[in-house]
Amino acid sequence: MNEVSADNIFKTCTMCKKQWKDREGFLNDPLLETIGYQADIEDLEYGLFLFNHNEKNCGSTIAIRVHKFKDLYNGPVYSQCLLGSEECHELCLHKNNLEPCPAKCECSYVRDLLQTVKNWEKG
Repeated sequence: MNEVSADNIFKTCTMCKKQWKDREGFLNDPLLETIGYQADIEDLEYGLFLFNHNEKNCGSTIAIRVHKFKDLYNGPVYSQCLLGSEECHELCLHKNNLEPCPAKCECSYVRDLLQTVKNWEKG
């Protein structure tokens, strides 16, 4: 494998050390599967998107902060957090739930962004 300088890579698998030079290469990789979202309610951009790396003899889970994908979203961003209210579906509390959230909550844009990442056409 050709080693790429740490300054020029998007992500390295902690298990098998495979490197993805950029985000597009990462999202295009058919051996990666979006499996979850671990919310950070205090700072949404520090939440984690979780991926399984299905490379032969690897199988690790890779976590990447939401802010690395934020520019892929261009929809509405609401200012109020509805967590704990009647309108909240509490989807963010279940890391393996990948459904979009219908609530007009400040957290819902991350769930919409998750759909973009999850449904990215693999190369």
